[in-house]
Amino acid sequence: MKSKLKKIWAMGALMLIPIWGFNQTEFKGEIVEFPSMDELEITADVYLIPDKDAPFILLFHQAGWSRGAYREIAPKLNQMGFNCMAIDQRSGNEINGLKNETTARAKAKGLDIQYTDAYPDLQAAINYVYKEYKPTVLLIWGSSYSASLSLILAEKNMEMLDGVLAFSPGEYFKFEGKRIADFAKNLQMPVFITSAQNEENYWKSIYEVIPSKYKMKFVPDFEGYHGSRALWQAHGGHEKYWDELKKFLHLFLEE
Repeated sequence: MKSKLKKIWAMGALMLIPIWGFNQTEFKGEIVEFPSMDELEITADVYLIPDKDAPFILLFHQAGWSRGAYREIAPKLNQMGFNCMAIDQRSGNEINGLKNETTARAKAKGLDIQYTDAYPDLQAAINYVYKEYKPTVLLIWGSSYSASLSLILAEKNMEMLDGVLAFSPGEYFKFEGKRIADFAKNLQMPVFITSAQNEENYWKSIYEVIPSKYKMKFVPDFEGYHGSRALWQAHGGHEKYWDELKKFLHLFLEE
């Protein structure tokens, strides 16, 4: 994997697969449930393509939302050649008409649902995909608070993960007494970070300490958007986010 990445990254000019003209349709994936690290049931949407050996992306939503954040994004990632799974974390609520089922269960059980309380859900998702789908390449993708958690997870799961994408991360909290940058400084895997234009200062110090040779950032030359919703078709400039994202994701696709 690492030698392949080095070869592709050095090519510079990458062939991009067109994904425009996609019209969002009824969800055609599979809904699955699996236990978190503390046995809380997690609900997830799985988007598989015929190639079961294709690289796999785990999708985590931002605060107050649900797996519905990726109902438009995941099919486009399928078109690019990736299998995907989007989960409901216990710290969330509702987006695009889809209620967060994991949050509802956590509340019913009287469990805490702050940002860091969702960490076991993200770890369980990694374990579940690794066991059930056995991907040869596994990436994690976070948005806002889950982007920060994803950088932590990447450091703690370096043997299982091949890359991490963080949309609008920041030093939103400490974890195990450490800042996000304390985890990021150990990342040797490919890393992609982006955000709205005025959010760069939230994650600049994190990005600077990442030692990976395959790190990439994108700061738009327009206002932009917070989190993964920057890729939604309804938002102006989403094509530029997609263009930069595709450059990074092509590291993991066979030529």
